[in-house]
Amino acid sequence: MLDLIKVIGLGLMVLLPLANPLTTVALMLGLCGDMSYQERHRQSWRASLYVFIIMMVAYYAGQMVMSTFGISIPGLRIAGGLIVSFIGFRMLFPPPKVATEQAEAPKEIAFIPLAMPSTAGPGTIAMIISSASTVDQLTAYQPWVLLAAPPLIFLSVSLILWGCLRSSDAIMRLVGPGGIEAISRLMGFLLVCMGVQFIINGVLEIIASHQLPVA
Repeated sequence: MLDLIKVIGLGLMVLLPLANPLTTVALMLGLCGDMSYQERHRQSWRASLYVFIIMMVAYYAGQMVMSTFGISIPGLRIAGGLIVSFIGFRMLFPPPKVATEQAEAPKEIAFIPLAMPSTAGPGTIAMIISSASTVDQLTAYQPWVLLAAPPLIFLSVSLILWGCLRSSDAIMRLVGPGGIEAISRLMGFLLVCMGVQFIINGVLEIIASHQLPVA
């Protein structure tokens, strides 16, 4: 049991900096300012569930899915960067609201962008797929530990994310509507920067993988 706790702790140390739930909280603050209390809780719960499912699929079937569809890690990074940049531009330059328009229906933001690519983004998925391919080399732990640890690690990340997203209610009450709009614009700019960086990293990986050795 001690080995299981140790492996879960190591997994959280690796995944949490990549998942970065606090960034997802800031993103949620910028996107759900007009949502009701109940809708925000629903989005928080669904985003956490989606993160768990994405991580499970990436661990157990990630390599097979990517090879079947011919998707590379650089391609995953570039696609994620384009999505993040698009969302960032929408937050940075929101369309003007017409005074006479009807109230909008609640937006569905749980899967995109809260779960993917904000939490379970290209870096997180790449790390999970890489770890799945090397887990057999961890001979210091018993097989049942290596079998039970991944789902528990992903469940822990999802629960931590859910707790962080639930705390966004208190933050929203503290900063008010004006603060939410400011956070939304700032987060939009940061998302554009993050998206461009994702694309740059993907392009650099493509260049590095096709670079010929010097004679």
